[in-house]
Amino acid sequence: MAEALQGWKRTCLGATLSVDDVSKEVTLMGWAQRRRDLGSLMFVDLRDRSGIIQIVFDSSKGKELFEKAEKIRNEFVLAIKGTVVLRDNETINENLSTGKIEIKVSELKILSESKTPPFSIEEGAVQDTVRLKYRYLDLRRPAMQKNLIIRHKIAAVTREFLNSEGFLEIETPILAKSTPEGARDYLVPSRVHPGSFYALPQSPQQFKQLLMISGMDRYYQIARCFRDEDLRADRQPEFTQIDMEMSFVEEDDIMDVSERMIAKVFKETIGVDIPLPLKRMKYDEAMDRFGSDKPDTRFGLELKNISDILIDSTFNVFSGAIASGGSVRAVNAKGCADLLARRDIDALVDYVKIYKAKGMAWITITEEGLKSPITKFLTEQEIASIVERLEGKVGDILFFVADRDDIVFDSLGHLRLKLAEKLGLIDDSVYNLLFVTEFPLFEYDYETKTYSPKHHPFTSPRDQDLDIVESDPGKAYAKAYDLVLNGMELGGGSIRIHSVELQQRMFRVLGHTDESIRERFGFLIDAFEYGPPPHGGLAFGLDRIAMILTNSKSIRDVIAFPKVQNASCLMSEAPSGVDQQQLDELCIKVVEKK
Repeated sequence: MAEALQGWKRTCLGATLSVDDVSKEVTLMGWAQRRRDLGSLMFVDLRDRSGIIQIVFDSSKGKELFEKAEKIRNEFVLAIKGTVVLRDNETINENLSTGKIEIKVSELKILSESKTPPFSIEEGAVQDTVRLKYRYLDLRRPAMQKNLIIRHKIAAVTREFLNSEGFLEIETPILAKSTPEGARDYLVPSRVHPGSFYALPQSPQQFKQLLMISGMDRYYQIARCFRDEDLRADRQPEFTQIDMEMSFVEEDDIMDVSERMIAKVFKETIGVDIPLPLKRMKYDEAMDRFGSDKPDTRFGLELKNISDILIDSTFNVFSGAIASGGSVRAVNAKGCADLLARRDIDALVDYVKIYKAKGMAWITITEEGLKSPITKFLTEQEIASIVERLEGKVGDILFFVADRDDIVFDSLGHLRLKLAEKLGLIDDSVYNLLFVTEFPLFEYDYETKTYSPKHHPFTSPRDQDLDIVESDPGKAYAKAYDLVLNGMELGGGSIRIHSVELQQRMFRVLGHTDESIRERFGFLIDAFEYGPPPHGGLAFGLDRIAMILTNSKSIRDVIAFPKVQNASCLMSEAPSGVDQQQLDELCIKVVEKK
């Protein structure tokens, strides 16, 4: 019984109407969310992208129209003509923006019918697997539509801002050459070149640098990126970056543009004012104080280094870690002695083992004295100095980890987050933004005993570290910066290398031979021979920004059609097998994985 529009034109979205529109004749279209039949009157909640408005069918106004309305069921698609009227005082719905008005329907078309949905569009709690299987229905829910509208606004405000700052929006290739950038590439086989593959871009990094060599000066792109890596709540195999690059700039120039852009996005999407300029914190300070290069600064529980106190301790667990080049650091859980039972402390000890800590010591300060399994191994002077350094008071619990610095930072950094969550110390209404600067140029892999880039191999070392890039790479720092919000990285960037000689030095430190440099990066090295300008940039995670600004718990809630944990789509059932003919055309043979 689906009807055609036959010249009907929608005059507006339903929830844009107000008491100012009383007596206006309107044509609305949308979905029936709920129907209430009171005998001579029938009420239907009509939903469109703007929200809900109540429409009313009156049997006294025409039998044929009312009988037609009786066929309406949830999720039928309707077109109606009618008059905006005020509701009676006793029927006003304060929970709706349109709760003081309704539409007296004079004409109705049922444009399409619907099966009974697997879940109610009104329901708040629906299993994720069901939501993602029927994503097109899930996206009808007002909360999901609000998320996508905010995401759209973020992109629109970003474009408006960057256009006003003289940036050019330029697209870069999706089918590109496979080059090592940190994660696995998604590969696309070439039919025209059998045995050869394109790679989907992990980022537009090399292309945006080529655009700077091309003289484009200021580039941006809302770019699709692809990485074949394990997923988590804030990661997808395909994601979107707000990507930018600038010529003839230094770090301050890029951070200035970036923070003004983010402030504008916050103001125009959720009405939050971000004070500028943003705070800056060097990487080493962030690690020393918070155990993280993306510190959540909304609460205390900061790390304290007590290695100097324990360097000569007879307690080998502590002094041995220091002698091996590591450290002993601690966190004071203020006032937690009465809040954390022994089983809670034991659970926290097990928790830090996730981050490779061999264990975690603790001292509880009580009115009766100190309670701890380790105080018998320490001198009175060592204990007194530790308590003083950590500003310990009665009611506090002191937690200690002794190990390699990276393990100490990782375990205690996550411990402070766990404690803050457990103790209710996090204020979700606060937005603490800051730049973390001067990252190490390289990361050391203790298993392979090799260096890899902390950001990527195109990041420039600090000027004062140019001479130690090869001789002492672990002590070289980069002209790199990340924008951090409440413990999450919103974006990161750097000043890029624009010297052929320095770029080749970087590649060699990373284990590339001259032959592999030529094979993998030849086109970029060639371009560097033709007058590259000093340049740098930054890329924001659009999905992550949208997740934060919508208060979503998962990045999937701000992506229209996301993947699940195993990188599959429950709705479309991708990835899937393909016809043998397609495989033959691509010269591909599928081998069963053992």
